[in-house]
Amino acid sequence: MSKIPATQARPLSPHLTVYKPPITMTTSILHRITGGALYFGTLLVAWWLIAAAVSESYFNFVDWIFGTWIGRLVLFGYTWALMLHMMGGIRHFIWDAGAGLEKRTASKIAWASLIASVVLTVLIWVVGYMVRGA
Repeated sequence: MSKIPATQARPLSPHLTVYKPPITMTTSILHRITGGALYFGTLLVAWWLIAAAVSESYFNFVDWIFGTWIGRLVLFGYTWALMLHMMGGIRHFIWDAGAGLEKRTASKIAWASLIASVVLTVLIWVVGYMVRGA
């Protein structure tokens, strides 16, 4: 077989440095990532509940870990992951019902789910601190 020389440069495949991902794609990827992160976070919740069942001193130890700044940061991230995943689930539920499938509407719903997850996370933490009295 003879090789025919290319007379024109071949087109580049779109990649992250060329292609700007739409918000629907970004939230879809975040939905998958937060789903995976929720497995880890649920292990932390289980650890906390098991510690409560084991002894008061072990519970105080686990509670101290969660009370450190890094522990609270992890719990804040877990809360945000839970809220974003829930909002993504609601978004997919709306789409499964056949509504909001137009490009512009789908983008608005994606932005709304992202914003709602941040607002709900902050609201949960504010209410939590108010109830706790700290």
